[in-house]
Amino acid sequence: MKKIYLYLAATLMLFLSGFSTVKADQYLRVGMEAAYAPFNWTQDNDQNGAVRIEGTKTYANGYDVQIAKKIAKSMDKDLIVVKTSWTGLIPALTSGKIDMIAAGMSPTPERRKEISFSDSYYTSEPVLVVRKDSRFAKAHTLTEFSGAKVTAQQGVWHVKLIDQIKGVKKQTPMGDFSQMRQALSSGVIDAYISEQPEGLTAENANPAFKIAPLQQGFTFSKTDTAISVGMKKDDPRLMQVNQVLAKLSEHDRQKLMRKVVTYQPTLAKAKNGEKPSFFQQMWTILLTNWHQFLRGTGLTLLISMVGTVIGLMIGLLIGVYRTAPKAKHKTTAFFQKLFGSLLTIYIEVFRGTPMIVQSMVIYYGTAQAFGVSLDRTLAAIFIVSINTGAYMSEIVRGGIFAVDAGQFEAATALGFNHRQTMRKIILPQVVRNILPATGNEFVINIKDTSVLNVISVVELYFSGNTVATQNYQYFQTFMLIAVIYFILTFTVTRILRYVERRLDDESYTRVASPALVEEA
Repeated sequence: MKKIYLYLAATLMLFLSGFSTVKADQYLRVGMEAAYAPFNWTQDNDQNGAVRIEGTKTYANGYDVQIAKKIAKSMDKDLIVVKTSWTGLIPALTSGKIDMIAAGMSPTPERRKEISFSDSYYTSEPVLVVRKDSRFAKAHTLTEFSGAKVTAQQGVWHVKLIDQIKGVKKQTPMGDFSQMRQALSSGVIDAYISEQPEGLTAENANPAFKIAPLQQGFTFSKTDTAISVGMKKDDPRLMQVNQVLAKLSEHDRQKLMRKVVTYQPTLAKAKNGEKPSFFQQMWTILLTNWHQFLRGTGLTLLISMVGTVIGLMIGLLIGVYRTAPKAKHKTTAFFQKLFGSLLTIYIEVFRGTPMIVQSMVIYYGTAQAFGVSLDRTLAAIFIVSINTGAYMSEIVRGGIFAVDAGQFEAATALGFNHRQTMRKIILPQVVRNILPATGNEFVINIKDTSVLNVISVVELYFSGNTVATQNYQYFQTFMLIAVIYFILTFTVTRILRYVERRLDDESYTRVASPALVEEA
């Protein structure tokens, strides 16, 4: 148990070293999805003025990036892009994780309640993106979309436009444009609502997509189609941002948009006009992006492995504490009960809430409420660890109760105290008994790290989604990700079963040795 305490203390010190006060530095941290071309996308190099994405070896480019570069230059700062999910952009801004948002965001009244917006730096119009081979590819009016399955991005004003289509089969809004493109490509939906530049991008990048040639389109206001920079309330730099944007004429903005459209990645075409097979496409994706998948897989294993080990330690400590005999002194007994109640609250809260919610609260909440910033990777390990610890504490408690009560009585008769009984007799058996459950938690953690993409942890799912937004081959890319996840979980399961067999082959002496009796 001494080693466990030392490991836990070292881990805690490592975690605490990840705290830093939120403060401005030489960087201008701009949040965006990097998956909404031509406004922003992800690419492998710094070609055409792309900017490094924080915590990765990939780059972001697009209209938003080029506008942000102009703003950063005026502030004499270096631009760094923080790739964040759409739903995490405003929490990231208000918690101080980023300095501003440049992500094709419209200054809606609902958003203005939370953050401030600059003047508009681009204005577009909504369009419907469809498959070229569908019956909606030649639609000229919204009424022709009656019966169509239409969706839009979650949290975007486009969702309200769906109701303007009579007889439409309104679909649940989706998280980002990569999901909508995948749904459209697979036939899950018939169309999605987007901005005209994004529709042109989808049309140019994937020959299977097309903008519906509407002559009678949506009714909307210019405020809805305006795109602005989002900043924290009362940020003094807002005026400086507006001064930069004021120098860009409408001609300059349209010229810049036309230029970045030519920069964006396109879907690779087959050689000799022959369409490669599905597995050939998967193999090509792997060969082209193996480094991204490798980094994502490595971080997934790191987070899940360390999180499981620390969670097991937490579970063992809590299990031992909750099975300890009641203190005889009244004051000690009171604090023992109080601490036990706090542990119960911790267990119930973390077992009763999803990890994705815990991630948002812990990562963004600590910065917003207490003014401290957690390193993203250390925060991920911490989240997985305490979540696993809540489950492991109950598993350990069950493992302790599974040990024959006669062994406790025999230890007491030999003069062992509770600590010695646990360390020398009970816990070695408990660790063996709970090994299958611990392995199951490890496998679950490998898969559950995918939810950490909401706080921009570059794990396997995050890396795969980035690749999919670059090549537009969503089904092939995510199938490849599924194969990698399966290989990881299958390998871990087989290793743990091997360990179990080795432990089963060993013989254990249940009678205390003279050395143990003497120590007691």
